[in-house]
Amino acid sequence: QVQLVESGGGLVQAGGSLRLSCVASEDIPGIHIMAWNRQAPGNERELVASITTSGDTNYADFVKGRFTISRDSAKNTMYLQMNSLRTEDTAVYMCSIYSWQRGRYYWGQGTQVTVSS
Repeated sequence: QVQLVESGGGLVQAGGSLRLSCVASEDIPGIHIMAWNRQAPGNERELVASITTSGDTNYADFVKGRFTISRDSAKNTMYLQMNSLRTEDTAVYMCSIYSWQRGRYYWGQGTQVTVSS
Protein backbone atom coordinates (compact mmCIF):
# COMPACT_ATOMS: atom_id res chain seq x y z
CA GLN A 1 0.00 0.00 0.00
CA VAL A 2 1.53 3.28 -1.13
CA GLN A 3 1.61 5.95 1.54
CA LEU A 4 1.92 9.66 0.82
CA VAL A 5 3.22 12.02 3.47
CA GLU A 6 2.96 15.79 3.12
CA SER A 7 5.03 18.36 4.97
CA GLY A 8 5.89 22.02 4.84
CA GLY A 9 2.62 23.57 5.87
CA GLY A 10 2.35 26.26 8.51
CA LEU A 11 1.35 29.80 9.32
CA VAL A 12 2.53 32.59 7.03
CA GLN A 13 1.58 36.19 6.45
CA ALA A 14 -0.11 37.27 3.25
CA GLY A 15 2.47 37.81 0.54
CA GLY A 16 4.76 35.18 2.00
CA SER A 17 5.90 31.83 0.67
CA LEU A 18 5.82 28.18 1.63
CA ARG A 19 7.13 25.03 0.02
CA LEU A 20 5.17 21.84 0.43
CA SER A 21 6.60 18.37 -0.05
CA CYS A 22 4.90 15.05 -0.68
CA VAL A 23 6.90 11.85 -0.32
CA ALA A 24 5.64 8.51 -1.62
CA SER A 25 6.65 5.41 0.31
CA GLU A 26 7.47 3.56 -2.90
CA ASP A 27 7.94 4.15 -6.57
CA ILE A 28 4.75 4.18 -8.62
CA PRO A 29 5.34 2.17 -11.80
CA GLY A 30 4.11 3.28 -15.16
CA ILE A 31 2.28 6.40 -16.19
CA HIS A 32 0.73 8.36 -13.36
CA ILE A 33 -0.34 11.84 -12.42
CA MET A 34 0.69 13.54 -9.19
CA ALA A 35 -1.36 16.44 -7.91
CA TRP A 36 -1.87 18.91 -5.12
CA ASN A 37 -5.41 19.48 -3.93
CA ARG A 38 -6.82 21.65 -1.18
CA GLN A 39 -9.90 21.90 0.96
CA ALA A 40 -10.91 24.85 3.07
CA PRO A 41 -13.52 24.56 5.84
CA GLY A 42 -16.99 24.50 4.36
CA ASN A 43 -15.66 24.18 0.83
CA GLU A 44 -15.33 21.28 -1.54
CA ARG A 45 -11.94 19.84 -2.35
CA GLU A 46 -10.36 21.49 -5.37
CA LEU A 47 -7.44 20.71 -7.63
CA VAL A 48 -4.54 23.12 -7.26
CA ALA A 49 -1.94 21.74 -9.68
CA SER A 50 -0.90 18.51 -11.32
CA ILE A 51 2.17 17.06 -13.00
CA THR A 52 2.41 14.01 -15.22
CA THR A 53 5.10 11.39 -15.50
CA SER A 54 6.47 13.25 -18.51
CA GLY A 55 6.55 16.53 -16.62
CA ASP A 56 3.53 18.26 -18.10
CA THR A 57 1.96 20.60 -15.59
CA ASN A 58 -1.49 22.05 -15.10
CA TYR A 59 -2.62 24.79 -12.72
CA ALA A 60 -5.91 26.05 -11.42
CA ASP A 61 -6.54 29.60 -12.53
CA PHE A 62 -6.47 30.88 -8.96
CA VAL A 63 -2.80 29.85 -8.49
CA LYS A 64 -1.36 30.49 -11.94
CA GLY A 65 1.72 32.65 -11.73
CA ARG A 66 2.04 32.15 -7.97
CA PHE A 67 2.45 28.40 -7.39
CA THR A 68 4.87 25.99 -9.05
CA ILE A 69 4.56 22.22 -8.99
CA SER A 70 7.60 20.00 -9.50
CA ARG A 71 8.78 16.49 -8.84
CA ASP A 72 11.96 14.57 -8.13
CA SER A 73 11.30 11.06 -9.37
CA ALA A 74 14.53 9.73 -7.91
CA LYS A 75 13.27 10.72 -4.46
CA ASN A 76 9.60 9.81 -5.10
CA THR A 77 8.87 13.38 -4.04
CA MET A 78 6.63 16.12 -5.34
CA TYR A 79 6.78 19.78 -4.37
CA LEU A 80 4.54 22.81 -4.41
CA GLN A 81 6.27 26.17 -4.21
CA MET A 82 3.70 28.71 -3.11
CA ASN A 83 4.53 32.39 -3.48
CA SER A 84 2.47 35.55 -2.99
CA LEU A 85 0.16 33.70 -0.66
CA ARG A 86 -3.29 35.13 0.01
CA THR A 87 -5.65 34.64 2.91
CA GLU A 88 -7.96 32.71 0.59
CA ASP A 89 -5.19 30.12 0.10
CA THR A 90 -5.79 28.94 3.65
CA ALA A 91 -6.72 25.25 3.48
CA VAL A 92 -5.55 21.72 4.08
CA TYR A 93 -3.33 20.77 1.17
CA MET A 94 -3.32 17.12 0.15
CA CYS A 95 -1.24 15.33 -2.42
CA SER A 96 -2.57 12.57 -4.61
CA ILE A 97 -1.32 10.13 -7.21
CA TYR A 98 -3.40 8.47 -9.89
CA SER A 99 -1.86 5.31 -11.29
CA TRP A 100 -3.14 4.31 -14.72
CA GLN A 101 -1.56 0.88 -14.35
CA ARG A 102 -3.26 0.19 -11.03
CA GLY A 103 -6.41 2.13 -11.84
CA ARG A 104 -6.60 3.90 -8.52
CA TYR A 105 -5.81 7.00 -6.51
CA TYR A 106 -3.56 7.30 -3.51
CA TRP A 107 -4.05 10.18 -1.05
CA GLY A 108 -2.03 11.79 1.69
CA GLN A 109 -3.44 13.00 4.99
CA GLY A 110 -2.78 16.65 4.23
CA THR A 111 -0.86 19.56 5.70
CA GLN A 112 -2.45 22.74 7.00
CA VAL A 113 -1.59 26.05 5.36
CA THR A 114 -2.81 29.17 7.11
CA VAL A 115 -2.29 32.61 5.60
CA SER A 116 -2.88 35.55 7.91
CA SER A 117 -3.65 39.11 6.85
